[in-house]
Amino acid sequence: MNTLINRLAILVLFIAFSTLSVTAQKTTMWEADKDHTSVNFSINHFFSSVTGKFTDFEDDICFDRENLADSKIFFTISVNSINTENQKRDKHLKSDDFFDVETHPTIKFESNRFEKLSENEYAIHGKLTIKDITRDVVVPMKITGEMEHPMMEGTIILGMLIDTTLDRTDYEVGSGDWASTLVVGDEVRIHIPMELNRMK
Repeated sequence: MNTLINRLAILVLFIAFSTLSVTAQKTTMWEADKDHTSVNFSINHFFSSVTGKFTDFEDDICFDRENLADSKIFFTISVNSINTENQKRDKHLKSDDFFDVETHPTIKFESNRFEKLSENEYAIHGKLTIKDITRDVVVPMKITGEMEHPMMEGTIILGMLIDTTLDRTDYEVGSGDWASTLVVGDEVRIHIPMELNRMK
């Protein structure tokens, strides 16, 4: 009797692990085409808007519409790559008045779950870390298209758009003096269009 129970237990475990393996295999890995992906931001300066971008970033994207439970996004940005097309301003942004690049060289985002809102719209729940301050955030994400790559046989292209805002003071980006708090706005608009290729 004990032998039969042991065999049944082993069979149940085998089926469970097989199911987990199949689920994991169904989750699709994507790689950003960096020539067609950009990390952009804009912020008010008095009554105008200053725009910029980060040119150096790494991504690890695992996304499947049919398997949101196992979908994940990891994003790391090199703060030193900030570019507002003004060297003096970029140097100031890298200083300890703002990002303090020497002490805090990266911005990181890690998802913990995906929430489907509509056919092509999702909310990504995760943690954003800037200057070693980590906060829970909900990032809206939109699928802008999916198709076979016309020039790369067997490759699928996925368009993904992140369009959101954050308060820079939540992460202590800005020295707190009058110039940082009155001249520069608190709300930062984030715009990240991504072109992703399905990894084989």
